[in-house]
Amino acid sequence: MLDVRNLQKIYTGRNRNVEALRNLTFHIGAGELVCLVGPSGCGKTTLLKCMAGLLAPTDGEVLLDGRAVDGPPPGMAVVFQEYGRSLFAWMNVRDNVALPLRRKKLGKERTRELVDHALEVVGLADAHQAYPWQLSGGMQQRVAIARAVAFEPKVLLMDEPFAAVDAQTRAELEDLIRQLWRDLGVTVLFVTHDIDEAVYLGQRTVILSKSPTIVQEDLTIDLPDERDQLHTRSSPRFAELRAHVYEQIQRAKHRSGDTDPEAVDRMPEPALQKTEH
Repeated sequence: MLDVRNLQKIYTGRNRNVEALRNLTFHIGAGELVCLVGPSGCGKTTLLKCMAGLLAPTDGEVLLDGRAVDGPPPGMAVVFQEYGRSLFAWMNVRDNVALPLRRKKLGKERTRELVDHALEVVGLADAHQAYPWQLSGGMQQRVAIARAVAFEPKVLLMDEPFAAVDAQTRAELEDLIRQLWRDLGVTVLFVTHDIDEAVYLGQRTVILSKSPTIVQEDLTIDLPDERDQLHTRSSPRFAELRAHVYEQIQRAKHRSGDTDPEAVDRMPEPALQKTEH
């Protein structure tokens, strides 16, 4: 479904060039939910923008269904971290959700059906006439998610969408994403800086090194498909996976595309690698 091949991004400045991404390669299959995590400043948002066709890579390519991404693909939607800046304050919830559908020219009836369904699945059916400034942060992010759902994407990219909400709202939104992923069959790449979130949500967690960024590990999350905030997070396997990702991120802070791999390999191995999978 989604291939990142030897992706490199160099930002050119007046005095010097900055290599943000170096030789990034990974694959996301159709219908997968994959989380992306790494040290702060490692280029997660840069990678997401390249994958969404919003930023041209310096080298390498992103393929969606075998076709190179050279602009925003019609089958892809993005949910950004700053939901307040992605919603229009002078439009009510319904109009905000319907806005991207204008380019599809679907007609009023079909547009109404898609918007109604999207608001229903995110729990905002009764708030369709409200304005963003009348809603809590969590509800505003649900509007942003509903807008993506209404667009009927094949692929949903999410850039740290819950970073600005409180812990309780975050837990509710995490479960909402897993529910939407199961019900809609959409392919999801979820970028996060939260280790617990990266383990709880995904089928796989791709761990990035520090910049210039490479893929340090592509970890399978072998938790049960049915997850909940209480039992899943208190399970021994969740604790093992969380500890492993944490240790790998600590290693990632000392590893980049410039790092000698042999020096990194001499570092102590994370405890989880001794655990039978």
